[in-house]
Amino acid sequence: MREGRDIIRQVEAARDDMQAADVFIRTYMPFIKAETAKFLRRPPVEGHDDELSIAMIAFHEAICGYSSARGAFFKYAAMLIKSRLIDYHRKEQRHSKVISLETPAGDDEEKALGDTLSDGKDHSEEMTVREATRKEIEELTEQMKEFGVSLTDVSDNCPKQERTLNACRKALNYARENPEIFEELLRTKRLPAARLCQGSGAERKTMERHRKYMVALLLIYTNGYEIIRGHLKQVMKGVTGR
Repeated sequence: MREGRDIIRQVEAARDDMQAADVFIRTYMPFIKAETAKFLRRPPVEGHDDELSIAMIAFHEAICGYSSARGAFFKYAAMLIKSRLIDYHRKEQRHSKVISLETPAGDDEEKALGDTLSDGKDHSEEMTVREATRKEIEELTEQMKEFGVSLTDVSDNCPKQERTLNACRKALNYARENPEIFEELLRTKRLPAARLCQGSGAERKTMERHRKYMVALLLIYTNGYEIIRGHLKQVMKGVTGR
């Protein structure tokens, strides 16, 4: 806990002071390089791999955007770095149509994209996104276990009617406007149904009936689950990702 508070103080100082931010970034360059290496499946080369610069920018973005409602700082920073690197590769592939044969492919850390191109098609973007999505789902599944919720529970507990879905959407929007709701959820491991109902106008029975769905929904917005949030936008019209 002590180490956690120290990190939060360092992040807050770095957010307000560019010099402190530079020191913080230099101190945790091994972390930034390690996260970049996970994406590249090899150590990044300074001055050669643009991905390292993208990761450093994402790390600074994490400093500026972090709050305790997002969970552990380094987990949030890792998710943001991964997301920005995925975005970078998408844009590069769209604009140049050039594919690096060293792009990681699937679950095999020793296997590069060049090993999968037997049909001559461009699979790099699909594989990168699929792998990132898989990891997000795994991390979310592990986090939900702390709240007694499984992916099957979420599927079974998902609202089926538009009216109920709208009520859940309003409750989510209220939570996003009041970050202390997320903090209470993470602290107590219980859905703050009464506060959600009071603030959003949703009926108490709706929150209770769809408690597991709402827990999962709120957890997705407490951390860097950006790919999952993108999928949610297709389901919950009007809910915008951060």
